[in-house]
Amino acid sequence: MKILMIGDIYGKTGRDALSSLLPGLLSLYKPDWVIANGENVTAGNGLSAKHANFVKSCGVDIITTGNHIFSRLDWPELLTRNDFILRPQNIIAAKVGSGCRVFKKAAVGDLAVINLAGRVFMEGSECPFAAFDRLYATLPGKMPVIVDFHAEATSEKLAFFWHVNGRATVAFGTHTHVQTSDERLLPDGGTAVITDIGMTGAVNGVIGVDRKTVTGRFICGYSDKFLCAPPPGKIEGLVVDIDADGRAANVERFRSIQEP
Repeated sequence: MKILMIGDIYGKTGRDALSSLLPGLLSLYKPDWVIANGENVTAGNGLSAKHANFVKSCGVDIITTGNHIFSRLDWPELLTRNDFILRPQNIIAAKVGSGCRVFKKAAVGDLAVINLAGRVFMEGSECPFAAFDRLYATLPGKMPVIVDFHAEATSEKLAFFWHVNGRATVAFGTHTHVQTSDERLLPDGGTAVITDIGMTGAVNGVIGVDRKTVTGRFICGYSDKFLCAPPPGKIEGLVVDIDADGRAANVERFRSIQEP
């Protein structure tokens, strides 16, 4: 089994990059499952039903999210009606939707996906370590377990990866939008990890946002409304090969950039 995981999709530039670049990645890697973080798809802050369906039409099977999924007023309806969208299970305020599901695809095999949020520099959440332990215990049989850990602090991400080592097949970080170069298979347990898989969005912005706006905010202490930075865009993410025993056999990060 091969799984392709896509970093946080940010705004229109990210959507356009997904539409234009994903077909080439699908042709290159031929993944059995495609997972994308979609908490910033709509105007950089949240996910509408229209854009969720757009992401799925591009070839994404499962959408994970993060703290910004709750930014839009229609999030309860979105999560209730679309079982291919996950939200961080451990965010305290959320009572609708799920952060753990088993997905099935004929001739490919079952896949469990868990979506959790960190607590350092983030909104109030239950302990993600304890949440993983509880959710993992409910999963049936032997199957690959993929975790999107949506967190700010690299130390929290790394500690979480060691905590799930040998149980999760893949544990990848999202939220910071900057791809790290530390992908590897952890010793002993063999879990495939990367601190952050990166972003699907503007190459020349600041984590997807218009760079002048962000620079002005740091200089002045305030800014105008964040706007999506213009093209060119990119897709960043991770590809993991999984063996017949449900263990990670190979991990590779990727970056694909639109022509200017």
